Amino acid sequence: MIEMLTEMFSYNFIIRAFAVGILVSLCAALLGVTLVLKRYSMIGDGLSHVGFGALAVAASLNIAPLEVAVPVIIVAAFLLLRLSENSKINGDAAIAIIASTSLAIGVVCVSVSGVNTDLNSYLFGSILATTNADAIMCIILAAVVIVVFVLFYNNIFAVTFDETFSRATGLKTGVYNTVIALLTALTVVIGMRIMGTLLISALIIFPALSSMRICKKFKSVIICSGVLSICCFFVGMCASYSLDTPTGASVVLVNAGVFVIFWIIESVKTRIAKS
Repeated sequence: MIEMLTEMFSYNFIIRAFAVGILVSLCAALLGVTLVLKRYSMIGDGLSHVGFGALAVAASLNIAPLEVAVPVIIVAAFLLLRLSENSKINGDAAIAIIASTSLAIGVVCVSVSGVNTDLNSYLFGSILATTNADAIMCIILAAVVIVVFVLFYNNIFAVTFDETFSRATGLKTGVYNTVIALLTALTVVIGMRIMGTLLISALIIFPALSSMRICKKFKSVIICSGVLSICCFFVGMCASYSLDTPTGASVVLVNAGVFVIFWIIESVKTRIAKS
């Protein structure tokens, strides 16, 4: 095991992947709890499809992909939020409309331009696709997400658990819902290189759901979710390296396995409590 880790960290691209991946895992875990509790858990999936569409257009026009994806995904996050709050279209339907349209645009662009090799790494994730420039940009965006979440933690907590009461007390719930949408958009952007656009939503959902099986307080759930997410990413990366499997898929499978274990633990605890 030690020899494998030593060999892994002798490669610069793996060091970059770990640096970005740990930050992505932490950001996704912080936001995942809020998104799941607010029933916005599928927004990550919708935004990832928007990301694929943006990346496909950028690749077909020979433009830097992340520079295009960042503003497009942020705009999509705001649009999804507005559709969910102020429209007759409910949240799930709004996500489905925007996600399917963006995916269709991406497929058409790929088909017309013939660009597909690089986009595969965005769809399914690739540690080889993370350049130094991408890593620096992702680290900066991740730092912004973490700092903003910590600064507005109390207000995000209030909006998450009782938005109606928070609004009645004078809290600008619309502003903090927008902050949550913005942070989610940035998390999706920085996770696309490692996890892929089709798998990043799993990194948002699984750690939160696993933590909720054994933790009951908001802060303890967030802490547990963050620790689980980072550990699952580390194990998934090691499994991907040793078994030569796709990085994103390996991380998701580890998260899924942990969720099953925590679900079993919760079931056992419940049965013991009732007996």
